[in-house]
Amino acid sequence: MIHGAGNGAGVSPRWDRVNSQELIARARRIYFRYLSEATRTQEPSGVVVCQKSGEGRVVFEMPTLLPEEEFLSTALLRNRSRRSMAR
Repeated sequence: MIHGAGNGAGVSPRWDRVNSQELIARARRIYFRYLSEATRTQEPSGVVVCQKSGEGRVVFEMPTLLPEEEFLSTALLRNRSRRSMAR
């Protein structure tokens, strides 16, 4: 058994280690592109973004992440923070 494998995906990214604005914007682009092009009706659980390449994918189950990957839930991607709305 690998310590931490499979369990960390439900946890939000380490915001102190990432550019949160860039990461969320990138994940939202991937998620909304999926929504506009998809013919599936199943709701994804979130988006996995690779910090090194900037590429990402929509996932339907909690993934096991590589060290350079971050998982962002669809709930986070659909909701705008109150701070950004107040501007």
